[in-house]
Amino acid sequence: MSKPVIYGISTSRAFRSIWAIEETGIDYEHVPTSFMGDAQSEEYLAVNPNGRIPALVDGDMKLFESMAINFYLAKKYAPHLIPDGLQGEAQALQWSVWAISEIEPLQTQIVVQKFFTPDDKKDEAVMARTARGLERPLKVLDTHLAQRDYLLGNEFSLADLSLAGVMDLLNMVEFDTSAWPHVQRWRDACYSRASYTRAKQVGESA
Repeated sequence: MSKPVIYGISTSRAFRSIWAIEETGIDYEHVPTSFMGDAQSEEYLAVNPNGRIPALVDGDMKLFESMAINFYLAKKYAPHLIPDGLQGEAQALQWSVWAISEIEPLQTQIVVQKFFTPDDKKDEAVMARTARGLERPLKVLDTHLAQRDYLLGNEFSLADLSLAGVMDLLNMVEFDTSAWPHVQRWRDACYSRASYTRAKQVGESA
């Protein structure tokens, strides 16, 4: 029986799915695939015609989009990561979608300014405005986490992995979340997991 294959590198959106497959504990194959060049190859486009990462191949199954990959991996290989019942699954999906709708667009603007904009064209006003924009969702998250260890209760779940995986970019840009102590405590707990450390090592092997 063939092993699942995950494509991507940790310095990209693929990290959240590399982390997810590490969290399952299954044996898998990693194909380092960069978003510049590798993802446009004919071979890779046969896996993901969008030319983006990550992608997953599991037997006859080909899947793209990081959150879809994460839900598939959890449902098939680590069902304990999704609470039983419709409500628990819906809440896991809620926070995963929230991550890419409320957090990711804002933090991406900071990444673009810091790492992809020439020094003479960096716009500090854009970064300041974006940082202010993050205050609202971070307050929502901090309030939610004030009464629980993790997003869905007192156990780490797929919701935590997907949201913390998205927010890993805030580490890259050194964004300070200390003003939201429950968020900071939760992030520290998520990033202390062995699966997170392994994902960083695997993803950076490209």
